[in-house]
Amino acid sequence: MFRLGQSKIIIILLCLLVFSSAFNHISQATENKKAVGAGFETIAQSAVLMDGNGTVLFEKDSHKRLPPASVTKSMTLLLAVEAVEQGKVKLTDPVMITENAWHQGGSQIWLEPGEQLTLHELMIAMAVVSANDAAVAVMEHIYGSQEAAVEAMNQRSNSLGLKDTLFANVNGLPAPNHYMSAFDTALIAKEAVKHPFYMELCSIKEYWLRDGKNWLVNTNKLLWWYKGADGLKTGWTQEAQYCFAGTAKRDGLRLISVVFATPEPRSHLRESIKLLDWGFANFTAMPIINSGALAERVKVNKGMEKELQLVASEDLTLLLGKGESKNLQKKIVAETSVTAPIIKGQKCGEFLVLRDGKEIGKIDLVAEKNIEKASLMKTLQNMITNLFSIT
Repeated sequence: MFRLGQSKIIIILLCLLVFSSAFNHISQATENKKAVGAGFETIAQSAVLMDGNGTVLFEKDSHKRLPPASVTKSMTLLLAVEAVEQGKVKLTDPVMITENAWHQGGSQIWLEPGEQLTLHELMIAMAVVSANDAAVAVMEHIYGSQEAAVEAMNQRSNSLGLKDTLFANVNGLPAPNHYMSAFDTALIAKEAVKHPFYMELCSIKEYWLRDGKNWLVNTNKLLWWYKGADGLKTGWTQEAQYCFAGTAKRDGLRLISVVFATPEPRSHLRESIKLLDWGFANFTAMPIINSGALAERVKVNKGMEKELQLVASEDLTLLLGKGESKNLQKKIVAETSVTAPIIKGQKCGEFLVLRDGKEIGKIDLVAEKNIEKASLMKTLQNMITNLFSIT
């Protein structure tokens, strides 16, 4: 009887051990699913979803260094757009095609040595059909050589704080020591969406080149398939597989989706749609205050005016999970008075948003205009006015 009882105890203990292990495994799996967004999965080797402010909503090996194929041109186009904005080059500039540009291969618009197109046409070709020859022609025109352009791209990468990106060419054709990460690519996209001209180029669905002889159709099919999609860059090589950096905006919420190394045609687009759908289904953008909006008034000491208006230095929009818009508090942190002289745009306080006492958003409050220091006569006049005024 004793042996039978002992056996029962052992069996019970073993059952409890197995059950406990299974329970822990299920519990851990549940937590992992929560961590990646209620069990969201992607076939991409590397992926990230972030909002327009850089908040990461989902990631999978997002810092893994991988060959990016033509997603490289997200940076190439950024530098070209910035060069136009800074006045270094003009869109009407004629660009003479070199043998080096002609010799690129891969996706191209079949440029010929000695052919001449405008810089604008070549930038459109790079943005719409990911033309490798156009990318080289554009960067040679701006920087003098592809080597100088690559150096500028790597410098811009450093300025954006990219840790897992290194460029060896301007178009993404396979090369040693040429890699990007999904996370870094999303940061490039985050910078790109700030430039209206960049987004204008990326959102062109089709374009007729060479006086209507060549029809260019955008490789980013989300422009047709997905509501709010307006960019950004596709890529494919055998080495890199299918890659895509996409972005869409709905109801004030900008999302950026990057997937690297998906296995089959259009799988990079499908995976991006899945990521964007998940993001828009689970998060919302709540506008709090617009740039330039009046937030507070403070007294001015020793100034030509008695009062200064403090305005928001930029838009403040919060990224919130659906149903998380309750228990929000707004708080202004500023002195009750400031001393002249005051310079327009000078920081004079902060605008905070709190949830249950915890800060979840903040922007600077700045002076709406200049206020000069009062003259001696003005100071005396204010003193007399204050002395005889009735509060």
